[in-house]
Amino acid sequence: MTNALATWFANNLGQVMPAELVIFIVSLFPILECRGGLIVAALLGVRMEVAVPICVIGNVLPVPFILLLLKKVLQWMKKTPLHRLAEKIEERGQRKSETMKHGEFLGLLLFVGVPLPGTGAWTGSLIATILDMDWKKAIIPILLGVLMATVIMTVFSYAFLANVVG
Repeated sequence: MTNALATWFANNLGQVMPAELVIFIVSLFPILECRGGLIVAALLGVRMEVAVPICVIGNVLPVPFILLLLKKVLQWMKKTPLHRLAEKIEERGQRKSETMKHGEFLGLLLFVGVPLPGTGAWTGSLIATILDMDWKKAIIPILLGVLMATVIMTVFSYAFLANVVG
């Protein structure tokens, strides 16, 4: 799914705005994050040394806001017609957090850092919120996880994908 979305962004937005802006926007999105941003960067021919910092910044920018505000937003949503969505978000976070109750730091680091479907900084921040982790303790493994995922996806996007597409 990430590859299909990344390709769509590259083919559509890549035609109407600068490639660097496209990869920044893609990196901000949940699900896509830096993984999708790096794929888009490789597809648009953005040099790796330019793409990596843009993707990391785009990926980590929402994290503090999620960690600090998500619980309040979910509480507010529960009082509105969006209550079912809030409950689904909390249920997803609870399911994902079961494996991390012990060893939160390492669990969060690996959850964010291993680029699999449904993982990443957005979901990692949701899990940290569900587990009531202090944001100061949660932000380090999330940031390190983003860097880990960035290394993995840079190799994939620029070594493997470039050879397949190019």
